[in-house]
Amino acid sequence: MRVHAYAAPAAGQPLAPTTIERRDVGPDDVLIAIEYAGICHSDIHTVNGDWGPQPFPVVPGHEIVGTVTEVGADVTRHRVGDRVGVGCMVNSCGECVNCRRGDEQYCVAGMVGTYAATDRDGTTTQGGYSTHVVVDADFVLSIPEGLDPAAAAPLLCAGITTYAPLRRWNAGPGTRVAVVGLGGLGHLAVRIAHALGAEVTVLSQSLKKQEDGLRLGADHYHATSDPDTFTALAGSFDLILNTVSASIDVNAHLGLLAVDGTLVNVGAPPEPLAVQAMSLIGGRRSLAGSMIGGIALTQEMLDFCAEHGIGSEIEVIAADQVNEAYERVLASDVRYRFVIDTSTLG
Repeated sequence: MRVHAYAAPAAGQPLAPTTIERRDVGPDDVLIAIEYAGICHSDIHTVNGDWGPQPFPVVPGHEIVGTVTEVGADVTRHRVGDRVGVGCMVNSCGECVNCRRGDEQYCVAGMVGTYAATDRDGTTTQGGYSTHVVVDADFVLSIPEGLDPAAAAPLLCAGITTYAPLRRWNAGPGTRVAVVGLGGLGHLAVRIAHALGAEVTVLSQSLKKQEDGLRLGADHYHATSDPDTFTALAGSFDLILNTVSASIDVNAHLGLLAVDGTLVNVGAPPEPLAVQAMSLIGGRRSLAGSMIGGIALTQEMLDFCAEHGIGSEIEVIAADQVNEAYERVLASDVRYRFVIDTSTLG
């Protein structure tokens, strides 16, 4: 079937309306009528060519919420009429050690991204800035009734990107967690860490979002532009989640960790991070990274967010506002995620 979409025709070019071909629904597939598609900074990096050559034209979007309109003959997990979601991946080998333990995102053969990737049938995947998508049922998530569908869309990337390391490094009662940056990722990290029971501190360049941070669940808020912050908070945290995609002084932030503390990067700055060995050795500290989560963990995250009333703070836009939204994301002029109403695609 041909469906309406918004695509980037070439690197750095504005997105424009188009139509794309979606594959027929196979026995293991689900056809989803898309209702909302979140805008992730990764979309912008991809269409601008920041992460290397891409198979243009590219339809971005890996924060997808919609309704099932058709299921394949062998699908049992989803039914027509179900509200569902699709995140950052739509396939994996299913057989390697990582896939078998539920870490499909680290598939040895390479997970198949929701857009700009080569699917198992050799076609190029196209994402959620469109009216419909066909996805293998194993990579389709159930959206709990307690979640607003528009606010749930960014959970499919930003939510799991922050939930996964918070769970992996055991954030909870008695732990001290710092979140670097209060943006699309950071605001969800604060809400989730707070709901897990951790003592939460926001580390931001300035105090201009302090009121928001405290409202979202932070216990403390400090400006990293103030050098006294790093002195006052030295050795204070068990876990630091760095959500920003710009370079930070990694060594200064490592100094904020207690012994055996971990700094986890979920933001992806294009420049290499400079790390001094003694910043790690001096406190048996760790520097780590984390990328989304497997399907089972993503479903756990959605259920957790529904239970605790956690959704993304969003601004819903029409499809023809996507280029303006990209500019505003780059200018940090959104609190905290844009979501496209795909009914405006025509």
